[in-house]
Amino acid sequence: MSHKRIPKRKAAIAAGGVMALGAAALLLPHANASQDAATGAGAPRTFAAKDASDVASRLAGSLGTAYAGAYYDSAGQRLVVNVAGADDEAVARAEKAGADVRRVGNSIAALKSAARTLKASATIPGTSWAVDPRTDKVVVTADRTVTGAEWNRLRSTVRGLGEGMATLKRSAGAFRTFASGGDAIFAQAQGGTVRCSLGFNVTAADGSPAFLTAGHCGVAARQWADSQNGQPVATVDQATFPGNDFSLVKYDDPATEAPSAVDVGGGQSVRITGAAEATVGETVFRMGSTTGLHNGTVTGLDATVNFQSETDPNGVDTVTGLIQTDVCAEPGDSGGSLFTQDGGAVGLTSGGSGDCTQGGETFFQPVTTALQATGATFGADAGAGDQGGDGAAGQGAGGQAGDQNGGGQSGDGSTAVPGDDAAGSGADDGSGAAQDPGTGGDSRTGTPRTGNGHGNGRGRGH
Repeated sequence: MSHKRIPKRKAAIAAGGVMALGAAALLLPHANASQDAATGAGAPRTFAAKDASDVASRLAGSLGTAYAGAYYDSAGQRLVVNVAGADDEAVARAEKAGADVRRVGNSIAALKSAARTLKASATIPGTSWAVDPRTDKVVVTADRTVTGAEWNRLRSTVRGLGEGMATLKRSAGAFRTFASGGDAIFAQAQGGTVRCSLGFNVTAADGSPAFLTAGHCGVAARQWADSQNGQPVATVDQATFPGNDFSLVKYDDPATEAPSAVDVGGGQSVRITGAAEATVGETVFRMGSTTGLHNGTVTGLDATVNFQSETDPNGVDTVTGLIQTDVCAEPGDSGGSLFTQDGGAVGLTSGGSGDCTQGGETFFQPVTTALQATGATFGADAGAGDQGGDGAAGQGAGGQAGDQNGGGQSGDGSTAVPGDDAAGSGADDGSGAAQDPGTGGDSRTGTPRTGNGHGNGRGRGH
């Protein structure tokens, strides 16, 4: 690997790869502005995305059953809060907090009831559903594999919920987990090499250095290396899949340095300041070793995805409580980091449909859930304020992005260098010769690239 090795050196998070220009540009300038003062009593305020998420969480607790979800209007920097029914007191409280209030017909309880009906009657491989506060509905998605009697059953179930409660749409792709390589990590399992992405470095409950990745990676193999043919450097401590999709993997060397940062390629990184809850409408960034850095928008919360089981041809692996986005991903990106511009760790790549050419839907395990379940925490260096020593990728055609201390930047910034750290396809020596892609699963032949590629093919897909 062209990145520093995991043991005894700086453990860089996420893999290099050719970064998307748009995503790199959006990381600068650092938008960490505090909310503006209200222009008058009850007037909506403008919020930074992180502040909007914090306010929405507080209102969810204080408004009780009147709270019907919230989303972030990134264009206007407004927090929109849904209030169900004719609760004037709840409206006044939300407006006092600076939110733009919208009265809706469906309560959170009603939307969750609809999701339970879907679970009972339409748990079909290739389907998903999530609450979309922008439409005040449950959005149900069927991938291209859902046909015939299964499609009729799904459509009938959605219609039974009522037009005002749920909507049904098609995905052109097929839902699958994205295991295949943040930094790429490798394991040997029955059928060939498994490749996933490292998500975020953390400190385990016993003080050991560790990292989070996808649960379907952790159940596939116990020991993980930082190169395809290398010796294992980390061992799975906890892994959950299906149901949830997260793993806690401890470094075998207790002296391993595991800083809280995401390596976005080109020698640049974004410091992680802590875990963050996702908010519908906010811009997020995903890093993975196959496709590099990409950005998009959170489109739904509390999503349920029904993956076709890999161990039972007639079975389904259901994962709940996920974050739904329109950020692209491909096999090899599983476990990779989803984060915000200001360094909030949001999610771990689980799966979805499509690719980074056609687009699609992608789902992420919330980091907050993984931390709570495992007892892990972000390290002492994940303090608020400092946004990464190396700087994130910025705009401009030359120069490296400067240090970002407390949100400021210096230098013109730069995008990634094409060909450098081409994940999962170039040979180890950068010659671009494709390696053995592995056997079984959904493995694909690596596409040769020049530069300091990770090489080693994509291995066996998950």
